[in-house]
Amino acid sequence: MLESHVVDLVCSGRHGDPFSVLGPHADESGTHWVRAFLPGAAAVEVLGVKGGRRGKLALRHPDGFFEGKLRNGGTYRLGVTWHDGSSSVLEDPYRFGAVLGEMDVWLLGEGSHLRPFEVLGATPRTFDDVAGTAFAVWAPNAERVSVVGDFNFWDGRRHPMRLRRECGVWELFLPGVGAGARYKFEVLSRSGELLPLKADPYARQSELRPATASVVAHMPLPVAPSALRQHANALDAPLTIYEVHLGSWRRRPEDGNRWLNWDELADTLVPYAQDMGFTHLELLPVSEHPFDGSWGYQPLGMYAPTSRFGDAAGFRRFVERAHEAGVGVLLDWVPAHFPGDAHGLANFDGTHLYEYADPREGFHNDWNSLIYNYGRTEVRNFLVGSALYWLERFGVDGLRVDAVASMLYRDYSRKAGEWIPNVHGGRENLEAISFVKRTNEVIGNERAQAITIAEESTAFPSVSRPTYAGGLGFHFKWNMGWMHDTLQYMARDPVHRRFHHGEMTFGLIYAFHENFILPLSHDEVVHGKGSLLGKMPGDRWQQFANLRAYYGFMWGHPGKKLIFMGCEFAQEREWNHDESLDWHLLGDEHHAGMQRLVRDLNRLYRSSPALFSRDFSGDGFEWICHDDADQSILSFVRHGRDGQMMLVVANFTPVVHHGFRVGVPAAGRWIERLNTDSGYYGGSNAGTPFGAAHSEPHPWQGRAQSISITVPPLATVFFEWTA
Repeated sequence: MLESHVVDLVCSGRHGDPFSVLGPHADESGTHWVRAFLPGAAAVEVLGVKGGRRGKLALRHPDGFFEGKLRNGGTYRLGVTWHDGSSSVLEDPYRFGAVLGEMDVWLLGEGSHLRPFEVLGATPRTFDDVAGTAFAVWAPNAERVSVVGDFNFWDGRRHPMRLRRECGVWELFLPGVGAGARYKFEVLSRSGELLPLKADPYARQSELRPATASVVAHMPLPVAPSALRQHANALDAPLTIYEVHLGSWRRRPEDGNRWLNWDELADTLVPYAQDMGFTHLELLPVSEHPFDGSWGYQPLGMYAPTSRFGDAAGFRRFVERAHEAGVGVLLDWVPAHFPGDAHGLANFDGTHLYEYADPREGFHNDWNSLIYNYGRTEVRNFLVGSALYWLERFGVDGLRVDAVASMLYRDYSRKAGEWIPNVHGGRENLEAISFVKRTNEVIGNERAQAITIAEESTAFPSVSRPTYAGGLGFHFKWNMGWMHDTLQYMARDPVHRRFHHGEMTFGLIYAFHENFILPLSHDEVVHGKGSLLGKMPGDRWQQFANLRAYYGFMWGHPGKKLIFMGCEFAQEREWNHDESLDWHLLGDEHHAGMQRLVRDLNRLYRSSPALFSRDFSGDGFEWICHDDADQSILSFVRHGRDGQMMLVVANFTPVVHHGFRVGVPAAGRWIERLNTDSGYYGGSNAGTPFGAAHSEPHPWQGRAQSISITVPPLATVFFEWTA
């Protein structure tokens, strides 16, 4: 018979090793005992699996602790009569063996488990022909961890878990608990503090905010890599990205201004992106997050698609529909920080488990959030596993990694004395750098078709170079410098642009140091910055003309392309995450013309190898004239791999130039393929007569051949060479 003080510990929820007490046990004499803690039970007896009574359990504690002998040992069930007179037959969770296999325990402890999501979290499983859910959570410093949910009245005393000390994981199989059940973990710290209930870090589904429980969900099966014609990690392929915040792309005002669900988004967003000619959608974070206003950049569910748009199966269908339409899907992924909400990762087991303990390392001043402890193998494993999970289990084509600069530097946004140097006395976060490299290497090995993109705003070297060559291993890097310089130029009155010509040309000095994406992202249309259209100077016509010219320059410039939703039709007001885009603006010809321009720029870009096949090689670009500051005109040629050539001429003043001579690298006919001043787009319809120019042996700008063209006002024109 069990000692009374041990019984008291179980009943008070203070026993840290429940399997040493509950369930079947044999004493020194070989007698089999069964012990169960069932609050609310009036009587309990042991039943055979195939029927028959095998003994009654005696009440040892009024809170519901029962103990008794088991005749003949073996498997059994519990027949329970409750105080309200009802009865039920239960499987005893404490008669089942370990949830984790020995190899899983080893790999988790080592921090080298490629797919920790397969064994941690909540997974519907069958043990000994009994259906239920296996729960497992990493909390090595806890005194006790319990699974709580609707199935046990959220009572942490009822289902305490077993600790696998080799890896710090608590585990328990709960019979009868299936998909759809809400649950959390109740954690008792070693100091005796009962922590706020914790959501599952590995949850595959969560409740819709403001509710915060995790939801049991089946493990998604692996998805084969998409059969898109050209994968984004082919550096010589076209890549034009439509960045989308799903909660505000479109809403249903007639239905309470609600979000679209995954299937509605598949029916509307996917064909729209396809029609507009974008190769990929990039979704602002869809990982579960508690606060709408974070746009997903303060995530707590690194394995759970947000419940705002439906369940995980719906997200998977969305990706499938995109692939069927020939559109890839990229996700914003946030391993740089996480919010300090009490139900989340912060102080998870009563200690700083996921975050650095010292706030000089572990707290983000800018975002009031916590920084992952990249020095812990289990934390790196958690994050790398998350990256692979989205790629393998939902078939997404790549990840854009947010706030990389904040991970790379220990002094990021900190004053002197507010940060801790690395072991060499430097400012680089060596643990974070190691984590980034490992993430990219794992993705390269396990999902070779996928890409990773760095939002990195500093001059950190070789961000988009392979790790074996000393780089961080990303495929692409956002060109934040190009975005800043060119937007600053475009915001100036044309009369002043001649004095700032270098803002448009400086990017070509370093354009081939990295594999750049040119981003006009959500960050440029929020926080008082206004819309892209609103940044443009001049009257209404000039604002549209400036923006059209800018888009033309961007699509002609070396580098892949990214534009945020609404910018393609010149949204007039600043983006608001709580409201739909202003689609009614398309009833205005200026906005409709802008949308037609972006569609045609994408089509021209994707059909013209000169504009994409040598994006990251200096010999794919040739300046014709970069120093005509007085007229604010730029001209250059893009070269394809097979001799294709595209001449781009951009005029950033509202002056028409007739008979404007441009040197060209080859004799032949130069056909006007796109003119942003076309009346079709809302322009003045100025252009080169007959839409083409034949070269002449008239030396100009260092070339033996030249052409005479009409340069429209505030416009960019593309000319394709034919022999």
